[in-house]
Amino acid sequence: MLVHLHQYQHEQVQEGRRTAGESQTEDSVNKDAEEYFGESMADLDVETWETVEYEGDPIQRRTVTLDEVAAISVPREPAEDDDPDLPGRTLQVRTGGGETFIPQAEIVEVQDATPEEG
Repeated sequence: MLVHLHQYQHEQVQEGRRTAGESQTEDSVNKDAEEYFGESMADLDVETWETVEYEGDPIQRRTVTLDEVAAISVPREPAEDDDPDLPGRTLQVRTGGGETFIPQAEIVEVQDATPEEG
């Protein structure tokens, strides 16, 4: 399956002069995947964070696309470290290579990469 997610984090601006739709500079947001996620995320196709408005406050959102997903689970209860001030929650994604947990994420779309006709 092909899975598209939105992932959220709090705005990381010191002077607070940003508006919804502006992108962060590459230097401030393109952290090493292992530093950000705590593990290698080589199978993620990650876009640059953009600033969006959520409940009147600016937050950051990026689109995450994963290919060859076997299953995706949305836990009934939020994870211990999920932030109630942000949209989304931690999702478990299983691929042929194991499982990955993606914090503060919402499912945008899930597609069968090889649909059977009939």
